[in-house]
Amino acid sequence: MIQIDDKLISEEIFSEEFVCNLTKCKGACCVEGDVGAPLDKEETKILEDIFDKVKPYLRPEGVKALEEQGTWTIDPHDGDYVTPMVNGAECAYVIFDDRGITKCGIEKAYEDGAVVWQKPISCHLYPIRVTEYSTFTALNYHEWPICSDACVLGKELQVPVYKFLKTPLIRKYGENFYLTLSEAAEEWKKEFSS
Repeated sequence: MIQIDDKLISEEIFSEEFVCNLTKCKGACCVEGDVGAPLDKEETKILEDIFDKVKPYLRPEGVKALEEQGTWTIDPHDGDYVTPMVNGAECAYVIFDDRGITKCGIEKAYEDGAVVWQKPISCHLYPIRVTEYSTFTALNYHEWPICSDACVLGKELQVPVYKFLKTPLIRKYGENFYLTLSEAAEEWKKEFSS
């Protein structure tokens, strides 16, 4: 683990390579799983506030799930905030393009300028999973078999996880954190490649 301020960062964020390959996986991470995407408490309020602006971008079954369950819900396993799901399958905010690839309805609304919030940070940061503890925050690499094509593409292009996730890492923690993280990655690489 590498420590930057109050954050403990898994070395896999430096060592593993990853680039989403939506043509292969079709965005399965938005469809697979037991619960919806993890949410910060502040994000639950944002989802409530933007629902009417995002609603026109969503599929009817997504809108129905959100109207029945609310714009966010509670994970029954651990009590965390999560996005609702459609029939226990895909995230209620999921839309599909003409190739069957999942997209985020919130992000589509963001791209069109209908809202100023891009999407839940947990989605933007994937495959990094963030866990908040009372005295520190852990950033860990999450390995999921449905992302094997992203790992293959990442290796082909030689893109470590932290570089692939530059934009969301800056969005969440700021540019100074990302610069320090990049420096730590370079030092780590020197140490382990020699």
